[in-house]
Amino acid sequence: MSIVSLLGINVLNNPARFTDPYEFEITFECLEPLKDDLEWKLTYVGSSRSLEHDQELDSILVGPVPIGVNKFLFTADPPSAELIPSNELVSVTVILLSCSYNDREFVRVGYYVNNEYDSEDLRENPPNKVQVEHVVRNILAEKPRVTRFNIVWDNEPVEEFPPEQPEADLIEDDEEEYGEEEEEQEGGEEEEEEEEEEEREELREEEGGREDDEAEEEEEENNTEDDGNAADEELGVNTDDDNDDKIIKKQKLLHEEEQSEVEIRPISLKDNKTEGELDNTEYSGTNGRNRTTEDSKEKV
Repeated sequence: MSIVSLLGINVLNNPARFTDPYEFEITFECLEPLKDDLEWKLTYVGSSRSLEHDQELDSILVGPVPIGVNKFLFTADPPSAELIPSNELVSVTVILLSCSYNDREFVRVGYYVNNEYDSEDLRENPPNKVQVEHVVRNILAEKPRVTRFNIVWDNEPVEEFPPEQPEADLIEDDEEEYGEEEEEQEGGEEEEEEEEEEEREELREEEGGREDDEAEEEEEENNTEDDGNAADEELGVNTDDDNDDKIIKKQKLLHEEEQSEVEIRPISLKDNKTEGELDNTEYSGTNGRNRTTEDSKEKV
């Protein structure tokens, strides 16, 4: 933050003759007490092509500066016409009004200045040699160009630099040792990376070998099954027909066992039906034959 702020500049004695002094009424504000004075300076730009023709018209020290708003009148002598190129004397140029504290510039105000002859005849037909007594200036006070700069003031700390160490120059350069240590570290890191890569390759190979063994076992099992099926086909064995035969045999055995368990029940003549009323009722015996009623009578 700037401790001194420029509030306004009033350009006096404008327009005026080229040989008349410059007058400015300057108003500024100071926020804190300053140990040193403010330096105000007015510079005339003699040429737009070279800094050699610039002229410092005047400078003034203002101080001690009290806190608050301050105003003063700054007067500066006109430039020397002999130090200005003749082809740029009657033309447009610039004046710079600046302020510094402890040789550090913190504000600069620029004005355009138009230098021309005071009569119409001289403006239309300028003489070969410049007639300075007929030249007038006009400062464009309505269009100033203000530039501000940040500087270090009294209450701001100054950057401290580390103390000089001349004995450090007497110490031998250890750059080579550091370089060797770095190379050894890099070499060790490379070896570790190579070992890790080898371990990864071994793991990959082991996993690949396991997968190959499992695949071979599956192929062997499939081959044995295929060989057994092929042998059956060569011998003409039909597993489906064998199974059907076994089932049929089991059914026959079960049927015979059921027949053997059947009891023979004879027909009694004491039933409600008389002998003449007996019909040709059939029954089954253990021998599996059918008998008529006449045979049953004989047995009774």
